[in-house]
Amino acid sequence: MKKTNIALATAVSGLIALAGTVASTSAVAAEEKEKCYGVAKAGKNDCATKTGSCAGTSKTDGQKDAFMMVPKGLCDRLAGGSTEG
Repeated sequence: MKKTNIALATAVSGLIALAGTVASTSAVAAEEKEKCYGVAKAGKNDCATKTGSCAGTSKTDGQKDAFMMVPKGLCDRLAGGSTEG
């Protein structure tokens, strides 16, 4: 029965360590993104626009007030991309 307890404790410790790694990775990933306006395809924007109340409501490709979250620094390299809406 002792071997079962050791195995269970090891498994639980591994899960706790994994959860901590995933949480810190998610926080870092969120910090390394920025809003990029004017590059979303119609219906593919990430959040509300001046004319729509939620994600996926942009009416045209490249709508100037619709944005997508992209890795920091990428927006400047996209045709029509702007970090200001």
